[in-house]
Amino acid sequence: MNIAIAGGTGFVGKALTEYFRQKGHHIYILTRKTTKIKNETNIHYVQWLTNDAQPYRQLPPIDAIINLAGESINSGRWNEARKQSIIKSRLSATKAVYDLIANMKQKPNVLIQASAIGIYGTSLHETFTEKSSTTGRDFLAQTVQRWEQEAQKIETLGVRTVLMRFGIILGKDEGALPRILLPYKWFIGGTIGSGKQWMSWVHIHDVVRSIEFAMMNESLIGPVNVTAPQPTTMKQFGQTVAHILKRPHWIPVPSFALKLLLGEMSMLVLEGQKVFPEKLMSAGFSFSFPTLEEALKNILQS
Repeated sequence: MNIAIAGGTGFVGKALTEYFRQKGHHIYILTRKTTKIKNETNIHYVQWLTNDAQPYRQLPPIDAIINLAGESINSGRWNEARKQSIIKSRLSATKAVYDLIANMKQKPNVLIQASAIGIYGTSLHETFTEKSSTTGRDFLAQTVQRWEQEAQKIETLGVRTVLMRFGIILGKDEGALPRILLPYKWFIGGTIGSGKQWMSWVHIHDVVRSIEFAMMNESLIGPVNVTAPQPTTMKQFGQTVAHILKRPHWIPVPSFALKLLLGEMSMLVLEGQKVFPEKLMSAGFSFSFPTLEEALKNILQS
């Protein structure tokens, strides 16, 4: 297959690229900078999001487009300028994907569009599925809602569009996990906030496999939750980390301290969502790492 990936140099994009390369697919990474980048076996770099870029002229017929592009939400404090940058990066990249597909003589079979469970808002008690009509009112929820609305316009081009609502993705060297592990490695780990907030997590390997599954499964369309089937509370998460690392779980991190340190961005760890991957499970997807202990042992002991 010929697969185009926007955001192919990020955390998920790199894992996805290597996974597809090993399967013999041809990957075309859409990037602003192609200079000083050498094409590897089955991996090609195509310029986009620049004034003179015309990626549709450089691409062969594409079977699937995967859009992961967008500025990270957790790389800096959420001031107004940063909020606008987060929103703009997602909308502009998605609009660019629309323009790319509109200019293609042969349309791809499917668009896999990154999204996030942040669209649901937060709750200590509710379980969110794709059928849930709840949309949060906080900054993250409203950002994801606008992001998905932009992506859904691509359906008018006759392309099946899947909105992959990612939970907290766990991997060894990137994502949230290395930051969570740091206090435990220093023997000062403990419960963050109340500990009752839900954490809907997923192993990076299952993220990659779920994207492939959505590409191949024509019954999947619209929002799809990409979270493990067994979410956990933040307290349980910390205790499991401590058990696997053989470190104490004892010094709590009070909510007010994180709010002072991170501002509005503290909601990412102080508030939570219990999300269930109903559509993936109903379609027959089998998670390689359905439980937190299995996932963390694979990441931390491999």
